[in-house]
Amino acid sequence: MSKKSGGHLLVECLRVHGVKKIFCVPGESYLDALDGLHDADDIRTITCRQEGGAAFMAEAYGKLTGHPGICFVTRGPGACNASIGVHTAMQDSTPFILLVGQVARDQKGREAFQEVEYRDMFKPPFCKWAVEIEHASDIPRVMREAFDVATSGRPGPVVIALPEDMLCEETDAPVQMPSVPAHFAPTAHDVQGLKDILASAKNPLVIVGGGSWHDADTAAFQDFALRSHLPVAAGFRRQDAFDNNHPCYVGALGTTVDPKLCKAVEESDVILAVGTRLGEILTQGYSIIQPGQPKQRLIHVYPDAAELNRVYQSELAIHASVSELAKALSGVTIDGAAWQPRTQALREQYLAFSTARSRDKFTPDLDGIIEDIINALPEDAILTTDAGNFSGWPQRFVRYARPMRLLAPTSGAMGYGVPAAVAASLRYPERVVVGFMGDGGFMMTAQEIATACHEGAHPILLVFNNGMYGTIRMHQEKHYPKRVSATHLTNPDFAAFAASFGAGSWVVEDNAAFLPAFHAAMASKKPALIEIRMDPQQITTAKKLAEL
Repeated sequence: MSKKSGGHLLVECLRVHGVKKIFCVPGESYLDALDGLHDADDIRTITCRQEGGAAFMAEAYGKLTGHPGICFVTRGPGACNASIGVHTAMQDSTPFILLVGQVARDQKGREAFQEVEYRDMFKPPFCKWAVEIEHASDIPRVMREAFDVATSGRPGPVVIALPEDMLCEETDAPVQMPSVPAHFAPTAHDVQGLKDILASAKNPLVIVGGGSWHDADTAAFQDFALRSHLPVAAGFRRQDAFDNNHPCYVGALGTTVDPKLCKAVEESDVILAVGTRLGEILTQGYSIIQPGQPKQRLIHVYPDAAELNRVYQSELAIHASVSELAKALSGVTIDGAAWQPRTQALREQYLAFSTARSRDKFTPDLDGIIEDIINALPEDAILTTDAGNFSGWPQRFVRYARPMRLLAPTSGAMGYGVPAAVAASLRYPERVVVGFMGDGGFMMTAQEIATACHEGAHPILLVFNNGMYGTIRMHQEKHYPKRVSATHLTNPDFAAFAASFGAGSWVVEDNAAFLPAFHAAMASKKPALIEIRMDPQQITTAKKLAEL
C-alpha cells in the first residue's frame, strides 16, 4: 500500500464515513488537510468568515441530518472562537466533530505561538471526548472512534487536535470502515414496567425531546400516543419532535410557555420523559418537576445511562434510544379512556394559546406578522431561531410537523440564527429556510451572509430590531425597574448592510409591508434580509415592556 500524508489520510477517513460537507475557516496549522480536501471532489468545503459561525453551521448541519457536522479550525484563537459550537452541540445533544490544528509536536509545552492544550480546554463534560492524534498511523482508529462517540448513546461533540507536523507525516495505515452506532433497546421488563405504571395513572403526561428524533421515530411514537390517548408536550425548542397538529399534542415547555401547561405538569401523577433531559428551562427552574424524588411518578427513557437518576430519581429508568423505544412500543396500547377528556382539554388549551391575535396597535405588530409567515410557509420549511425574546413568536405560534424542522439552540447561544439558516439552505437548497433573530444576535454572526452569497445559499433572515438586548432589558425591568444598564444598542442600516454583500433586503415598518417583502424574498432565490423595526414596548408574546 502506498504511503500518504496524515492530512490526506484524514480526508480519506471523512470520505469513508460519508461526509459530504465540511465547514471551516482555513488555517496554516492544517494546510495538509486542506490540500487533501482539494482533491476530494465528493466533499464540499464551505469557507466561513469566523470560527463561531463555522461551528454553528456544522452543529446545525448535524442537528438537521443526524450525522456528525464537521468543522475545521486553526489553533488557539480559532479553537476559542469555535468553542461556542462545541458547547451548543453538547447541550443540544448534536453529533459534531471539531478538528483543530495544533502546534508541531516538538514545540509543545513551551507556550508556542497559539498553543493550547485542547484535551484540557475541551475535556468532558464540555464535550464527549477530546483527543490529540500523536501519529499519522493513528488517524484511522481515532476517526472511527470519533464518529462512534459522536453518534452513540446521547449524541454530542468530539474535539480532535491535529499537530501540523503529524499531518505532514507519511503513513501506510489503512482507512478503517465506519462502525455502526450503538443504540440501546428497552428490555421486555422495561416495556412491561412502562405499561403497568401508565395503566395505573389518572393524569399522565408525556414529554418528548432530545436530539435524536428521526421521521420514523416521530411517526411511530405518535401512533402509540394516539392509540393510548396520551397528552404529549415537547421539550424546550424541540417542537419538531412531535406533530403539533396531532390530537395528542398539548404544547411546548420552555421560555414561552402556557402557564396552564405548567400547571398540568405539576398536577400530573405520571410523567413519561422520552429522549430528553429534564433541564432548568424545561422544568421552569426545577420547580414544576422537582429534583431528587419528584412528586410525579417518573418514567425516564434516555440513551445515556449516566444521565438516568443523576438529577431525578425515576420510578423506572430505561436506558434506550428513541428509535428503539419507538419500535418497542409499536404494538403497545394503554387503555386511556379515563384520561382522554383531559388530553382533549389540554389540546384545546394549546390551540387557544398558539393562535396569534393582535393584542395592541403596535406598528408593526408581530402577532400579525407571524400569522402572515405561518400562512405563507410551505409544509417542508426549515426555521432557525437565535436566542432572544423575538423567538417567543415562532416558538409559541408556529405549529411544526415533519417535514418542517426547527433548528434552535437549547444552549441559549446568541448568534446561532444566521449560520444555522445558511447551513440548512446549503443542505436543502430546494426548501424555504427562514431564520429568526434579534438585532443583538444578528450582529454576532452577520458576516456569514458573505458565506451564503459565496456558496449560493438563499436563507431568508428576519431581523427583529428593537434597538436593545431585549431579553436582558426584560429582566432588568422585572428585577431592577427603571435602572437600565448596558442594554441599549446603536445599529447600522441592516438592509444596506445585507445589500452590500449582494443579498436582497427590505425594511418593514408596518404590517402591510411585510407580506410583499416576504414573498419577494422567497422568489429571489438568493440570500435575503428583512429588517422589522419594532416598537421596543413589544417585548413578549404576552406583555408590553411597561407591564413587566
